[in-house]
Amino acid sequence: MKRFSFASDGEIAVSLRLMTKRGCHRIVKKAFEYAKQFGRKRVTLVEKANVLRETGGLMIREAQEVAQAYPEIIFDVVNVDALAMWLVKTPEQYDVLVAENLFGDILSDLAAQLIGGLGFSASGNIGDHYAIFEPTHGSAPKYARLGKVNPLAMINAMVLMLDWLGELDRSKTLEKAVRQVIYEGKVRTYDIGGSASTTEMARAVAEKIA
Repeated sequence: MKRFSFASDGEIAVSLRLMTKRGCHRIVKKAFEYAKQFGRKRVTLVEKANVLRETGGLMIREAQEVAQAYPEIIFDVVNVDALAMWLVKTPEQYDVLVAENLFGDILSDLAAQLIGGLGFSASGNIGDHYAIFEPTHGSAPKYARLGKVNPLAMINAMVLMLDWLGELDRSKTLEKAVRQVIYEGKVRTYDIGGSASTTEMARAVAEKIA
């Protein structure tokens, strides 16, 4: 572009945001199917179409088309910056959020803190035939062999895995056990103000199941 003709190598950088109709359609449909399966009432698309007009516009158009097949589920669109504020202010008004990778990655850490931190937050990478489930925080190598990290993120990843496998009774049992341990507050790892070890926290959950 002429306005950048002054810039030499190393003085300018460009990033490309690539979106496809198929990709947009697929991820939004997954969000609605998840809402339908688990009785959720609202799907919110997170975008920034007032700035990213072409790619954001494509995502919104595809989402609106998908939403027509699910009239029983409320559908709305919120700009990512506004949603970051509303999640802090009134998180209870949201149910299922769907976003492209960058926005989703940013908001997942914000959402994790709303429920107590990364020690609780699980993620699933779900394809058409295969899926991988893990804590949102990843492997956390600096805590290796210390036996201090909160295992609930990994256990919650198992809940997601069981849901995906169709083992809904088992996933509900495991999720209920996690909730009971958190509610009682007797066993806490360092990140939530306690001194329990990873094993002690995991054992507490296992005992609730037993």
